[in-house]
Amino acid sequence: MTGWLKRRGHEAPVRAGRPPQPPQPQFAGEEALRVASRLHAFNRYELKYLVPVEQAALIRDELGERMDRDPHSPVGGYGVWSLYYDTPQLRFYWEKIEGLKFRRKLRIRHYGDLDGITEDSSVCVEIKQRVNRVTQKRRITLPYATARKLCDERELIEHSAKENSFVNEVLELVVRLNLQPTAITGYQREALVGRDQDTGLRVTFDRRIRGRDRDFHLGTPDAENRFIIPPRMSVMEVKVNERTPYWITDLAARRNLSLVRVSKYVQSIEAFGLAPRSVFHIREDDIRVRETGLPPAPGSSNNLAIPAPAYPTPSPTPASPTMHRPTEASRS
Repeated sequence: MTGWLKRRGHEAPVRAGRPPQPPQPQFAGEEALRVASRLHAFNRYELKYLVPVEQAALIRDELGERMDRDPHSPVGGYGVWSLYYDTPQLRFYWEKIEGLKFRRKLRIRHYGDLDGITEDSSVCVEIKQRVNRVTQKRRITLPYATARKLCDERELIEHSAKENSFVNEVLELVVRLNLQPTAITGYQREALVGRDQDTGLRVTFDRRIRGRDRDFHLGTPDAENRFIIPPRMSVMEVKVNERTPYWITDLAARRNLSLVRVSKYVQSIEAFGLAPRSVFHIREDDIRVRETGLPPAPGSSNNLAIPAPAYPTPSPTPASPTMHRPTEASRS
């Protein structure tokens, strides 16, 4: 029954309207699982640029003089597919639009093509959160069937003592907020990593950015995806642990790159009409401004005219006053 958490070894279910009591770690101590922790966490700053695909190839080649290709990134890149969870009122979407200094979102992510994905395929259950200007990611690698049991069926999964806190946080979010699959995004990514003194640097190029608002099983055959960002454009992301290297800032200025406030999840939600289009939405008019240098059409807002600073961009400003988070009653 939707809205109930099922726990292995517990008779009484817990309603989703209130957070479940943290379960005792069933696999701690001498009975802990004899496996290495599958949990990973990291913090970093992220800068995003909207770049024509042809220009992205030139930038990638220039970066190659100072950076190495990620050993997991073959020539031509690799697929990245993410299933996002949200509340029926799109709480995570609206937290982004309103520019909250602390916000989170939950997703299941698969690296690689979706052809042939099975219940045993490896995926990551990930909590991505923003704290002021810092992006934090925590994730656990699981078989796809196990990830779905945790996020969709709301069952406690087998885990090690080190993974206990994260697994219970995912359960608490899913149950307390009644999270459900909301959107899927997918794209082709090429990745470069820094060398020498720039070992914390990572630059990615995402192209063919697509999405869908149905058929939420990643293995759905012939699922229909549509572009949520025009296919001639790619998203370049610069990810650093601390300060952006000076030569990255110089490259951005020399090639006339402008920071964009783009979220693939927000773009997907708005592209499918699940929410009104916000100031964060990449419009065709924005791309015309970027490609021609002409001013935006009357009545439109330019999402690309953001100067590139040496430090990561501050938290987004709230959306236009005409954009309001709907209440429970307004969406019923």
